[in-house]
Order: sequence, then C-alpha cells, then structure tokens
Amino acid sequence: MTQPDTILTGKNVQLRNIDLDDLEVLRQWRNKPHFRKFFREYRDISTAMQQKWYENTVLADDQVRMFAITATSSQKLLGACGLCYIDWRNLSADFSIYIGADDLYIDDKYAPETAKLLLKYGFSELKLHRIWAEIYAIDQAKRAFLPKIGFVLDGRHREAHRLENGTWTDCLFYGLLAAEQ
Repeated sequence: MTQPDTILTGKNVQLRNIDLDDLEVLRQWRNKPHFRKFFREYRDISTAMQQKWYENTVLADDQVRMFAITATSSQKLLGACGLCYIDWRNLSADFSIYIGADDLYIDDKYAPETAKLLLKYGFSELKLHRIWAEIYAIDQAKRAFLPKIGFVLDGRHREAHRLENGTWTDCLFYGLLAAEQ
C-alpha cells in the first residue's frame, strides 16, 4: 500500500507526500535535542531507523497519512505533519505537526495554515469524527497553539513521561470534533 498522491495547497504552505529526498533533512530536524524532547521517539534517529519508518509507516501503513510541509512559492521543505494512529472504526486520528526549518517548531505563519489544511483533509476527505493530540506539558508552544486552532483540553495523564534529566512531565490530551469545525 502506498499513500495517495495528495497535495493540499494554501497561500503559504503546500502539503505533499514525503519522498526519499526529504528523509535526511527531516531526520536532522527530529534529532535536534530542543525538538526531540517534545516527540515520542526520544532517541536519536539513525538513517536506518528513518528509512524503516518511511518504508513501513509512511508508505505502507493505512493508519498513517504523513505529509511534507513546503513553502508554496519556493517548494522549500519546512517541516512535517500528519494524521497518525488512524482508527477507521471510530473515525479518529492523532494530529502531528512541526516546522523544522529555521528552528521555528510552531510559528504564527506556517503552522496555523498547515493545521487548517490538515484538519480540513482529516474531516472532509477522510471523514474523521475526531482528531486528537497528545503532547507533553513542557511543550509550551503546542499548549498555546492547539486551542488557537480549535482543540479543547480533554484531560491529562499525570507524570506519564520521563524527561532526559530524570524528572517527570504530564501528558496532555486535546481533541477536536468534526462538528466543532
């Protein structure tokens, strides 16, 4: 199974399928410690791990729709986003996004437009009922961002994630329903 050739275009960003040429840059961004602390994968990602993720998840997993975020005008790679852990029975998916270019992570220009395109795709094209996000309480950028794009804090798991320094942080769960769009 391969992902459909999906291109979603906005004023400033375009979402397209991730291709082989994107993998090394995405891997370098994901391995930056100031980004990695916000991701489930806490270890440095090797080239082999990245290739395996691409082949087994991006290209072959029906429960994942991952996209490269590019600048509409220049096609410059900006980051990655996707809908993961898609539950086709309950029509729900996990929302994922980061802007790696220029160390932006979550910004006021590319991230909101990317989110709007991805949410529209999830609700309109995939016919999802609910899109959710799990983040760590230390991720102040996404804690501010998610409510701005319509997500509601559904709950928290206290001290559920151990940080590199041995301290604990909560996992926060946000949700957005199709009817809330």
